[in-house]
Amino acid sequence: MVHSSCLEKGREIAKAIIQSMEERGMTLAIAESYTGGLLTYTIVSVPGASMVLWGSVIAYSNNAKVSLLGVRAESIERFGAVSPEVAVEMAEGVRSASSADIGVATTGIAGPTGGRRGKPVGLGYIALSAEGLRSVERHMAAGDRLDVMCSASLRTLEILRGCISSYEKV
Repeated sequence: MVHSSCLEKGREIAKAIIQSMEERGMTLAIAESYTGGLLTYTIVSVPGASMVLWGSVIAYSNNAKVSLLGVRAESIERFGAVSPEVAVEMAEGVRSASSADIGVATTGIAGPTGGRRGKPVGLGYIALSAEGLRSVERHMAAGDRLDVMCSASLRTLEILRGCISSYEKV
């Protein structure tokens, strides 16, 4: 089954992330929309996650993005909830709220409905915020809703692993 292999692969990456973050004394905070909690589930399914994970926020509605993460309503109105700008604001907001070393966020359209011209089903943005670093990546996934969520979760973990391996906490 594709979904169980997705979780197995995700757990392998999450294990490496947890180990690297613990060695560096780093903490992580997560803001999810596109991945709906699957990213956090994948991480917390690994023993030791509590050593590095501050927590996560599933900010599915625009109101939650604004009230819980400090995303500017103007950003959502101007760019849409599925945009690199909002993804970055989500990552920065969860990092700020938690005082974690790294904030990561996902926003997108998992489907099967909700897509439109210029923003199809499967489109998402993955953002990362750390001291001296702000990045965002466009992500496009195919398949059913869970396929899209799995793909986005795995890509987020890969981005996070890459960031941590090159990041030295000051």
